[in-house]
Amino acid sequence: MLADEHRATRLLALTGLSPDDLRARAGESVLLAEVLDFIGRYEPDLIACAEALGTTPPALVAAQPALAGPADTADWGA
Repeated sequence: MLADEHRATRLLALTGLSPDDLRARAGESVLLAEVLDFIGRYEPDLIACAEALGTTPPALVAAQPALAGPADTADWGA
């Protein structure tokens, strides 16, 4: 997602995240779940991300709830 400048710019603009936020919170499962949710809402991003990771779009979609945990209470600005 971040390797493609257009996709990275779109992610940051629409989520309000900054590059520093992503670096600081990269290990947080809630943030990863929210990013996967974001990617899953736009098929071209989902396909490109799956290809870059060597997986399938359904596998990425399936991973999102597991990362979100029992209650998805993510706060982009946290």
